[in-house]
Amino acid sequence: MRLQVARIGKPHGIRGEVTVQVLTDAPEDRFVPGTVFEVEHPTITTLTVEGARWNKDILLLAFEELLDRNVAETIRGAKLFIDTEEVEDNSEGWYEHELVDLEARVEDKVVGKVRALRTNAAQDLLVVEATDGEEFFVPFVEDIVPVVNVEGGYIILTPPPGLFDVNREDSDAADKDA
Repeated sequence: MRLQVARIGKPHGIRGEVTVQVLTDAPEDRFVPGTVFEVEHPTITTLTVEGARWNKDILLLAFEELLDRNVAETIRGAKLFIDTEEVEDNSEGWYEHELVDLEARVEDKVVGKVRALRTNAAQDLLVVEATDGEEFFVPFVEDIVPVVNVEGGYIILTPPPGLFDVNREDSDAADKDA
């Protein structure tokens, strides 16, 4: 099974270290020197961990293939994957790759597609691309996303009033001010 464990963030320092968004419950087991990750990137296919350290709540990784800040900048946003035989208990959540491309529905009406999952300290957000091409964020909590049906290819939303208009209101206000 191919499992996404991180997304590369911005470079840190001049020696090629990068910040990473950790998407695994066991970073101390996944990010050890010598571990090779598959990379979803146009030019780099694998990265080998040279070192890992925490700077407050941010994991910093050094890879053998990234020798300086300039090279590190080119892989910003790349996803790191491992192949694993482990079957992880996923009863309490979902991985981003399971959610991306699911239809977002309100009752029987399709309102968009899930494009990403943003994990935050306070709560996770689903990034949904509406049918008109606009993006909006949905708090990934049971009250608002009561049904996730990966096999069926959809999620059900019970949005509070105005949830889909928040981003549009901001852009409409900006248009009026211009």
